[in-house]
Amino acid sequence: MSIRINNIILDIEEDVEVLKDKAAKKMKISAKDIKNFKILRESIDARKKEAIKFNYTLEVFTDNEEKLVTRLNDKDIKLEENQYTDKISLGSKKMEHRPIIVGMGPAGMFAGLLMARKGYKPIIIERGQKVEERTEAINRFWSTGNLNTESNVQFGEGGAGTFSDGKLTTRIKDNRCDYVLESFVKAGAPAEILYSGKPHVGTDILKIVVKNIREEIIALGGEVKFNSRLEDLIIKNNILQAVIVNGQEIACDNLILAIGHSSRDTYEMLYKKEISLIQKPFAIGVRIEHMQSLIDESQYGKFAGHKRLKAADYRLSHSCDKLNRSVYSFCMCPGGEVVAAASENNRLVTNGMSYYKRDKENANSALVVTVRPEDFGGENPLMGMEFQRHYEALAYSLGGGNYIAPVQLVGDFLKDKVSVNLGNVKPSYTPGYEFRDLRQCLPSYVSEALKEGIINFDRKIKGYASQDAVLTGIETRTSAPVRIERNENFQSTALIGLFPAGEGAGYAGGIVSAAVDGLKAAETIMKDWAPKE
Repeated sequence: MSIRINNIILDIEEDVEVLKDKAAKKMKISAKDIKNFKILRESIDARKKEAIKFNYTLEVFTDNEEKLVTRLNDKDIKLEENQYTDKISLGSKKMEHRPIIVGMGPAGMFAGLLMARKGYKPIIIERGQKVEERTEAINRFWSTGNLNTESNVQFGEGGAGTFSDGKLTTRIKDNRCDYVLESFVKAGAPAEILYSGKPHVGTDILKIVVKNIREEIIALGGEVKFNSRLEDLIIKNNILQAVIVNGQEIACDNLILAIGHSSRDTYEMLYKKEISLIQKPFAIGVRIEHMQSLIDESQYGKFAGHKRLKAADYRLSHSCDKLNRSVYSFCMCPGGEVVAAASENNRLVTNGMSYYKRDKENANSALVVTVRPEDFGGENPLMGMEFQRHYEALAYSLGGGNYIAPVQLVGDFLKDKVSVNLGNVKPSYTPGYEFRDLRQCLPSYVSEALKEGIINFDRKIKGYASQDAVLTGIETRTSAPVRIERNENFQSTALIGLFPAGEGAGYAGGIVSAAVDGLKAAETIMKDWAPKE
């Protein structure tokens, strides 16, 4: 038991060393009576640019916590209950075969980590390469346009999030989030992610973290098979019997399917096997780039560049009532770059990426518009996927091939003009870019919503709609275009032994929420089944 204290405020020039004294004052005790404390959360309050503050939540350990909290009767001070523990009551059913996990993204990785720690010795199947080799393949693609369709920004160890910003923010309220963050820190992530209001790891550090988690899984008896693609399921009487991987049959009682949102051939296989899939909404749009200095000045005013402030970010949204659409920023990468994120030949996809220091010249974000099943047409649950493919192919052709991206200055996009020269903002996308009319690779309602959104966002961030901000097409992989239906026990409604999990199954949206979903799927299996001897 401990005490949680919210809303301890520090001025921007105050050092964190004063937190203990401020906590003691708020609790009306002496600082020497605090045995220990730790920061649970740190956030920046920049609503008043002339007086930026830091807001802290602390966990404090002292004597007589319950009596102290009762006496104070302060809404900011309360008892902290025990957090998530992996002390799970394991089942007794005999497991004939080791559990198999498909996908080494956040959901599969954390399902595998938990099961390995509990003695289940899982086998993880990953179609892409281990992160060291994957990095080489991606760098080769970015420099030459030579795409490896099995190992790229979407596929490979760590999942799509490894080559993004490594954001660990989440809106879900689940104490398993602490387990995820603590496991990241154990594997080499900076300790500040445990309390930062907007934690991120960065691609450079995340590559080290996922390698270390893999090595822990293997050291505990688990197995990770790279360059191994799930090709088919062997089913008898609606019960999973085995999986086919690279042409080899592997017997299987329990399969956690954590494929990520871009495994389109796997979706097609599941559809043919009559696994229940449904269409779901997602969003498409472009990447927008500004000078990071513009975002810093907008968010922090005179304190932009202050030693205690990192590169500023933003989150923006607008409802386009006439179009009945929402336009919003997504996966904002301060001090980052726009990257080529294709996973299929002759289809162009962009994403955002940044390193831990976030010290590049540009800020970028996806700027996307909601699309719904009625936009796709038809009863086939894969129509949303085909919708993505259609516009990715248009973007590829518009750029002229070889994964050259179409770009347009914001000012010209608003005027329906093709750009001819760059301003201060230089596109960061590689392999390269060409000036084009982005309306030619977007649905008309998306283009119109983007225009309305950009003008609205300029009222919130002065200069957002500046002439020389850069738009790069096309962003389509915001989330999975389908949901693999499952019941309250995380098991497929169509197949006993199949446990769809994570973002690719349609039940998560980001690194932490996907990891938590993977943990839940693993827990469900472990509560019924005993570890295989």
